[in-house]
Amino acid sequence: MNIIEQKEILRKSVYDSIFNGGFSNRPNGDYGKIPDFKGSDIAAQTLAKSKEWKKSKTIFVSPDSAQTPVRYLALKDNKNLIMASPNLEHGYYFLDGSCLDGVEMEASTKEGALKYKIDDDSKHHHMSVDLLVEGSVAVDREGHRIGKGKGYGDREIADLLERKLIKTTTPLATTIHPLQLVDFVPTEDHDQKLNMVVTTEEIIRI
Repeated sequence: MNIIEQKEILRKSVYDSIFNGGFSNRPNGDYGKIPDFKGSDIAAQTLAKSKEWKKSKTIFVSPDSAQTPVRYLALKDNKNLIMASPNLEHGYYFLDGSCLDGVEMEASTKEGALKYKIDDDSKHHHMSVDLLVEGSVAVDREGHRIGKGKGYGDREIADLLERKLIKTTTPLATTIHPLQLVDFVPTEDHDQKLNMVVTTEEIIRI
């Protein structure tokens, strides 16, 4: 069995566990997507209590539904938010939390981010990211992750590294349901590693 097949088996196992346990916010489960899990708001609140969050001024967050509470809390805390556009089709969206009083909930959604993003590239072109938060399907305690299989998360991290918007020391986190934390994630050369895993129950620093 090759690594691609191993990853697919792992994804299905996680999807099944979340769906059968009643932990998905989607009526038909999360198959083929980043799990939108019940308790994503709790995981976001746990992250927001961390020292990494409190030190950060600019946070990058993936556009996945499970990370909507993370984006909301970032804007509520008046942080700068950089969000990848869905499928990276339109690059990155930049939002200034200090300018969004009262509309943070709407702005934290994919549609709202497009509506409230700042179009002036000069305001964020050279801005460094203090904390990155990706969506994941499965993660192990060594920080290895897999997404839904399209490679967007790895591309986002690699691109931000290349642009020098993040460094090797930048906290690279994910928020997940405990069922997404597994013993082993098979990896390939292009897979990016995380150094912080946040569940509804704990923070794991690698």
